[in-house]
Amino acid sequence: MPELAQPLWLLPLPLVAVWLWLAWRRPAFGPAASLVLNHPGLGLAASVGDIAPARWPLLFEALAFALLLLALAQPREVGDWITPPPEGRDIVLIVDTSQTMSIDDFQLAGKKAERLAVLKAVLGRFVRGRAGDRFGVLAFGSSAATLTPPTFDHAHVIRQIERLQVGMAGDNTALGDALGLAVKQVKPTRLRPVVILVSDGADSNSGDLTPAEAVAVARQLGVAVHTIQIGGDLFAAGRPASAEADPQPGLADIARLSGGRHWVVKSTDDAEQVIHAIGKLEPTLARPARHRQAHEWYWLPLALGAALLTLAQFARMRSA
Repeated sequence: MPELAQPLWLLPLPLVAVWLWLAWRRPAFGPAASLVLNHPGLGLAASVGDIAPARWPLLFEALAFALLLLALAQPREVGDWITPPPEGRDIVLIVDTSQTMSIDDFQLAGKKAERLAVLKAVLGRFVRGRAGDRFGVLAFGSSAATLTPPTFDHAHVIRQIERLQVGMAGDNTALGDALGLAVKQVKPTRLRPVVILVSDGADSNSGDLTPAEAVAVARQLGVAVHTIQIGGDLFAAGRPASAEADPQPGLADIARLSGGRHWVVKSTDDAEQVIHAIGKLEPTLARPARHRQAHEWYWLPLALGAALLTLAQFARMRSA
C-alpha cells in the first residue's frame, strides 16, 4: 500500500499555488510592460499574444516546486512487516574429549558410533536451530581449550564442533578449568547465560581450578550449568535416560548448585530429547516487528521536478 513517510512536507503546497497566482497576475515583462503605447493601427490582441508565452516558465516552475515537495514527503510502497531475529543468550558448549568418548556404544544411522560422533551431530543440529544465540565451543581433557569464544557466526561454531577429536586436549579430566574458562567468556544479558557440559561423568583429576570453585563463580555471575552424562557404568545397568537417575554425583551437584539441570543419556534418541529439553528451558525472546518492507518512490517526483525546472529555463530563454 502506498504512503508518505514525511507528509508534513506537503503543507507548503498552498504557498506554491499563491506564488503562481501572484506571478501570473504580474505583467509578463516586468514594470516596464505596464506602459503600453496604444497605436490605432496596432491591435491589443497581438500584444497579448506576445506576452502569454512568457508565463509558461512560471507554470513549469510551480509544478517543479510541487514535485520537489512531494519528493521530500517520501512517497513509498509499503509491504509486509520485517520480523527481527529473536533475542538470544550466550551459550558455551563444553565437550569432554578424553579417551572414554571414543567408546562406540551408540547407534547413528543404524551403525555403531562413538559417543563423540553422536554428540557432534546432536550439538550441530542444536546450534542450527537457535537463531539469535551466541555460541562458544570449548574442549577439555588434561587441559581446557577454547575452539571459539561466543559468536553469532553459527557456521563457524558448527565447523569447530566438527573439529572435535578424542584426545585433542589430553586423556585426563580438567573439569574445573573448563568450567572456569567457560564462565569467564559469557556475558550476562536480559537472558541468563548458559553452559552445557557434556562428559562421561569421570571425576576431575587435572587442572588448577576445582569444580567447586568454578561453580561458585558461576553462581555469583548468574550462569546456569546444564550437565549431560553420556555413557559410563549406567549403560551396563540399563537405566533409562532421566534427570532423576543416580549418576556420578559431581555432575549432578554442578547442575543443582548453579541452577541448571542434569541428564543421563544412553542412546542417540536420548541425546536428542535432552537437547530439545534444554531448548525449552532456555528459550529465546521473540521481538516485535517494528519496520516494514518499503519500496521508495521519491526519485520519480524528484526527477520530474528537475526536468520541469530545466524546461522552464529553456522556455524563458526562448521567450527572451
